[in-house]
Amino acid sequence: MRLLLNLIWLVLAGFWMFLGYLLAAALWCLTIVGIPFGVASYRIGRYALWPFGREVVLKPGAGVGSALGNVLWFVFSGLWLAIGHAITGVLCCLTVIGIPLGLASFKLIPVSLLPLGREIVDSDDLRNAVASYGRRTGV
Repeated sequence: MRLLLNLIWLVLAGFWMFLGYLLAAALWCLTIVGIPFGVASYRIGRYALWPFGREVVLKPGAGVGSALGNVLWFVFSGLWLAIGHAITGVLCCLTVIGIPLGLASFKLIPVSLLPLGREIVDSDDLRNAVASYGRRTGV
């Protein structure tokens, strides 16, 4: 099911949003100071290209630097990419078949606004880690 959703997503929304993230990455990488933002843009763009089966989690140890970087990101790139995800989500939700795609697009809005201090993990790895933590702690 993930493969089918990802393929449909790729054609209807993922490729176009990926191009937006690539444009942002290229613009950020024009300056040395912007290179970490460009790398983050490319990383989130790859996630936007193929989102089903992966999750975004907070990165342990992300601190003040990530928060300050997210302010810059929000102003120069995040708001515009989030608007793109919102428009894509609304358009996908116009059909019954597109509703899961629209929801995926809405799920990408928070990470497009504030990408620093987050990491993308495989859903199966996340479930295994949560289960392992539960067994160790007795929860």
